Amino acid sequence: MPVVTVQLWTGRTVDQKRKLTKAITEAMVEHVGADPSGMHVIIQEIPPENWARAGVLGIDRKDLK
Repeated sequence: MPVVTVQLWTGRTVDQKRKLTKAITEAMVEHVGADPSGMHVIIQEIPPENWARAGVLGIDRKDLK
């Protein structure tokens, strides 16, 4: 029972998440022989104000605006 956890900032559409989980599942089947019926993909959405890089919160980063 493979489990893949993806952490993203909030803001993706449901359709984007559908495509992402399908692509991850297909990659796991192709590259590691996972059984797709046992695959779990967990998407954890994190608001930018709760994620920092190099001591700067996502909402304060100038390079992302």
